[in-house]
Amino acid sequence: DPDKKTEVVLLACGSFNPITNMHLRLFELAKDYFHETGKYKVIKGIISPVGDAYKKKGLISANHRVTMAKLATEDSGWVEVDDWESSQSEWLETLKVLRYHHQKLLSPDPTNSLQNAIPLTKPGRKRKQEPNRHDPVKKKNQSPDIKSVPQLKLLCGSDILESFGIPNLWKQEDITEIVENHGLVCISRAGNNVQKFIYESDVLWRHKNNIHLVEEWITNDISSTKIRRALRRGQSIRYLVPDVVQAYIEKNNLYSPESEDRNAGVVLAPLQKYTSD
Repeated sequence: DPDKKTEVVLLACGSFNPITNMHLRLFELAKDYFHETGKYKVIKGIISPVGDAYKKKGLISANHRVTMAKLATEDSGWVEVDDWESSQSEWLETLKVLRYHHQKLLSPDPTNSLQNAIPLTKPGRKRKQEPNRHDPVKKKNQSPDIKSVPQLKLLCGSDILESFGIPNLWKQEDITEIVENHGLVCISRAGNNVQKFIYESDVLWRHKNNIHLVEEWITNDISSTKIRRALRRGQSIRYLVPDVVQAYIEKNNLYSPESEDRNAGVVLAPLQKYTSD
């Protein structure tokens, strides 16, 4: 029964500087994994590029990074870009971004919900039926059918999971809340030792049922760092990023030795924040 499947929304946070085919593959791998379990139905993927206040070296402006991500997902039926995080003036912890999107799933924006797409009055019907259209009376035995809120999971590569171990990069209580209340989907290279990393962390081990490890058998070693390096050297990046992204980068001449020096010598926002704490 497809209605019994748990709905899942995948959220990927990161720089997307620029977005690459690897980022897009993460979503596809995660979706295949969840569908193969037979227990889940992935209904949406969300890409949330980090804001400029993150201060990472070489990070170009958020509006370019968001635009490239939107171009890259134009032809996806289920992955979309959200610019809420990137439009904040200060850097936001990943947990806050998860909470925001969780909240949005709990109370969808009425202006774009499907409910509003239903015509208020069916032709030939009396309007007075309208007021209680929203809450049909449920009989007691119907309750199992009520769709629960989709589970929101943080989608990441193994590098993010392993960055949990870097001092002052994450608040420990944030890591706990992420794995306890939401869950992680971690895409890792076949043979990568993510299991060992989870085993060595008490908090990750305690919530290991909420950490989904997805093996990437068709490996893909594209990274944004390598893409920027190729661009600085005037080398082709075709087939590593979507064509529309490549065209946008060329048109706007986005990556150069100068852009790579942005934020050089500036301490990363989380390190600034947690070291001072």
